[in-house]
Amino acid sequence: MKRCLVLCYVMILSGLGALESPQVSFSIRYYDKRIYHAAGNTSAPEPIYVQATVSNQGAESFRFKLADERAFSIEFDVRTTGNRALEPAETLIRRRSTSGQVFFREISVESGESFSFIEDLRNYADLREPGAFVVRARIYPELYRNGRDGEALESNRLSLSLRPPVIPGPGGITAAIDPDTGAALGRERLAPDEVVEYLISARQKGQWEKFFLYLDVEEIISRDPVRRRQWNAEGEEGRRRMIARYREEMRQSVIDGDITAIPFEFEIERTNYNALEGTVVVLEWFRTGTNYTERKRYTYYLRRKDDYWTIVDYVVTNLGTG
Repeated sequence: MKRCLVLCYVMILSGLGALESPQVSFSIRYYDKRIYHAAGNTSAPEPIYVQATVSNQGAESFRFKLADERAFSIEFDVRTTGNRALEPAETLIRRRSTSGQVFFREISVESGESFSFIEDLRNYADLREPGAFVVRARIYPELYRNGRDGEALESNRLSLSLRPPVIPGPGGITAAIDPDTGAALGRERLAPDEVVEYLISARQKGQWEKFFLYLDVEEIISRDPVRRRQWNAEGEEGRRRMIARYREEMRQSVIDGDITAIPFEFEIERTNYNALEGTVVVLEWFRTGTNYTERKRYTYYLRRKDDYWTIVDYVVTNLGTG
């Protein structure tokens, strides 16, 4: 581990601003592209995750320094369509105004390989107002120096559209827009069986935001001992990235394929619950071919917190095909 003075969490290398390197490219893309909203006065707006990637097409290894505090390695330039640069986020200003040692590691990208990491754009630019913007990033192989910029790789441009801030739902829970009604999407005080029916119906309609509304992703992640240890070791920002990554992997059916599978029919068999915990047992039917269906019994485990029921675990029993 080497030490250095730096400030800014960057993305990965691609094209050096002042640094010409056709063999090394730096690119950015949205990690989980969705509808984004301006922060407004919200204290904890939904993150805008961007994946930064440094790729090496050259014959030799490419090495650069990546600071533990990414603000010393990367910065984002966010501008309006009229080319007006947005003010930096308060988080970025605070990090770059702090004096101290900067720890970094040296990354080696071999020929034909790439290296990527994920950053929340809201940590770099003041995104409180709605509008259309253009996003570009720079990564500093020798770290960002306060008061003077070093050689940098510049990325491609991304278009960013921010809708007006979301109106808080019941209980102050902020969510996206309900595609069925056009109203702000927020949790309601549903009974356990109604929560399960809501989740399955949302999956049948392909409405992911509604699917995740009553699913406690933190608890689902913690079912796996390895992920639970990683979760416990992460800070607040790291946990937010874990949740975003887990949600995206669920969308892609990489993990938890049973709960994201789409039944063409379901029937709630029984519901049991007390003041804090509950279980809902559901029969679900799936098409496995032109003439076959598969029947499964799902047991959903729910927990009541802040007066709302959420799904924290599930078990699936295969009942055969017919």
